[in-house]
Amino acid sequence: MLLRWLAIAGQTVAVLFVRYGLEVDFPLDWALVAIGISIVVNLILTRRSQELAREWEAAAQLAYDAVQLAVLLALTGGLQNPFVFLFVAPVAVSATVLRPAVTAMLAALTFFCVGAISVWRLPLPWPDDSAFVMPPLYQMGIAAAVLVGLGFTSVYAWRVAAEEERLNIALAAVQAVLSREQTLSALGGLAAAAAHELGTPLATIHLVAKEMTRELSPDDPRYEDLQLLVTQSERCRGILAQLSANRERGDVMIQRAPIRSLLEEVTSPHEGLGAEIVIVTEGEGALEVRRMPEIVHALGGFVENAVGFARSRVEIEARWTRDDVEIVVRDDGPGFASAILNRLGEPYLTERDEEGIAGGLGLGFFISKTLLERTGAKLEVRNRRPPNRGALVKAVWPRASIEAPAL
Repeated sequence: MLLRWLAIAGQTVAVLFVRYGLEVDFPLDWALVAIGISIVVNLILTRRSQELAREWEAAAQLAYDAVQLAVLLALTGGLQNPFVFLFVAPVAVSATVLRPAVTAMLAALTFFCVGAISVWRLPLPWPDDSAFVMPPLYQMGIAAAVLVGLGFTSVYAWRVAAEEERLNIALAAVQAVLSREQTLSALGGLAAAAAHELGTPLATIHLVAKEMTRELSPDDPRYEDLQLLVTQSERCRGILAQLSANRERGDVMIQRAPIRSLLEEVTSPHEGLGAEIVIVTEGEGALEVRRMPEIVHALGGFVENAVGFARSRVEIEARWTRDDVEIVVRDDGPGFASAILNRLGEPYLTERDEEGIAGGLGLGFFISKTLLERTGAKLEVRNRRPPNRGALVKAVWPRASIEAPAL
């Protein structure tokens, strides 16, 4: 709506400036009629601006814009008018928001308008009532330039819009993965809250049972039952105390793990799927890392990809120094196709297929890359150097960003 108001304002200023500023004679009345119709149309659309336009309505509005522009150009010289390149605008807008089939129909209408104003037009307005006529061959060149610009701009705009939509879908998938982990983490908070709320009534039960036990002799048939009630209530108190302690420590046993245990957790779902998985760890001293869900899911995605393409073996290697932690996933498959190696990590990019092996859409790789970069990792993706073959993915973190704090 706003764009059409800007177009109306620009058209009004242009025709008035040419007529009265440059003192060029042309059918101003008819031009203002065409602009006035646009004002009426926009006022009608403004009244229902709260409603979301359906696809056919948006296409009709853009088609009207193209026809209205054609009328103005036909009154002011047709293809000789330098504003003829504004035909690109409606088609470019359509390419970003409407289906390709609808955009193609709008482009066909625009092509027709370009052809129509090349035949049915008034002379180009010129000062001093002199005639200025471009050679027909030059006008054909302008028409061809407009048509090529229409095609290129619409295809480019469509590709940009499609990539943005795919990126949004991929980011939504990342958020879904993290949301699941956050939900699981929230269960720890619920358990701690339950432990706190249950502590008081359980303490009352324990106290009453203990007092009743003191009042009974050991020979009383109820004595053993009350003793059992006391011991079980003490056990429940211990369990609730552990839940509260785990919450206070941030679920420390769940949130940290030796790096080898973390890698075993990552690879366990992919064991026995055809390729042998070998884990190698080596570094200065023992290393416990924070069990971040981003790392677990991301490495799992890389391992799944490697197992899917490996001939017989997948290696996961972890090395660390005082400064850095490095995890490498490599396989002995066909490797990444050279044509897409520099574009890996883009969503919906087919990953590898130099030897006819089916590749994925790249969404999993994009998710893994995004998750690791959120943890501070730097990623390197390449093919292994000869005589080895296969793909290699390496992630490197500063040790401080991944190492679990001391207990």
